[in-house]
Amino acid sequence: MLRTLCALIALPGLALADTYETSHGTVEVTQIAADIENGWAFAFLPTGEILVTERGGTLWMISDLGRERVRGVPTVVARQQGGLLDIALAHDFERSNRLYLTYAKDRSLGESSTAVAAATFDRFGPALHDVTDLFVQDPPLRSGRHYGSRIVVAENGDLWVTFGDRGERPEAQDPSNAIGSIIRITPQGAPSPENPIEQPDNAIAQTWSYGHRNVQGATMAADGSLWTVEHGARGGDELNHPQPGRNYGWPLISYGTHYTGGKIGFGTAQEGMEQPVHYWDPSIAPSGLTSYAGDLFPQWQGDLFVGALAGQMIVRLDMEDGKVLGEEELFAGDYGRVRDVRTGPDGALWFLTDASDGALYRVTPN
Repeated sequence: MLRTLCALIALPGLALADTYETSHGTVEVTQIAADIENGWAFAFLPTGEILVTERGGTLWMISDLGRERVRGVPTVVARQQGGLLDIALAHDFERSNRLYLTYAKDRSLGESSTAVAAATFDRFGPALHDVTDLFVQDPPLRSGRHYGSRIVVAENGDLWVTFGDRGERPEAQDPSNAIGSIIRITPQGAPSPENPIEQPDNAIAQTWSYGHRNVQGATMAADGSLWTVEHGARGGDELNHPQPGRNYGWPLISYGTHYTGGKIGFGTAQEGMEQPVHYWDPSIAPSGLTSYAGDLFPQWQGDLFVGALAGQMIVRLDMEDGKVLGEEELFAGDYGRVRDVRTGPDGALWFLTDASDGALYRVTPN
């Protein structure tokens, strides 16, 4: 549990909470850390500290004693939407100190790729050691958009990693590269044995699913399955339950339109392409996703919580048997662009905002 941070929160006068009425009753939102510049992701250390990535290339370790910059972070291309992105701990972190990062990697001549790397973390440095790329998206591209870049560690230790279409829409329908795809790899970077046996003939062996626009939220549900949210264009943001070997349609089908207002591809459906479980129109710009599995909010067990950039809120999706029964908007407009949402080991709901002066927050029952 978060020993150090929870001790800080308990001290009177150090942290002021805002209160809100929700479907679960009154909740409190407490700011844990401020002055986070374009935060992208965070992870909870078993010793109580929190690791937070800033898109500009800084990794912080935050505790009640303050923050320390983590050394040894790989050099990133911090341009447009690129930079230092997601972070996740290996299941055996307490023994191995192994963690994973995604970032925009320089490939020379102004081109970059989404890369996923493994490293060993030393909290007494704090520093990363033995940083090794496990997978690098090819081909590299000049675009600074749509890096995707969420990591989900599966029950067996495999990694699901999401890749955006990099603004090159047709590439999302080409499974011979990872552009617009979700891959599944082993902790050593090899194709996972769990990947689908039946794939398009030209698919790379790491492919889990393809036809995605820009997946910036991903989580594992209690049953071990993968759920994702991805940005549409003008409308058409999607919640998906990606199945192995399936084509999710971008850019041939969508419930949105191009930014010009023009029709996308064939419209909303095409044979051989999957439908979203849920979609938003107008767009909420989803980034960050968690399947709530804590004890503090029993009524919300199994529900999905989605960060919203354009909506500047968290959206709770009431889930039952894999279907969305309804949605609830939380904290709309009060904290800015919500980039990441996670269930904490303390059972609280945590979120990170993306701004030049962003912050990390904790949501608990009143």
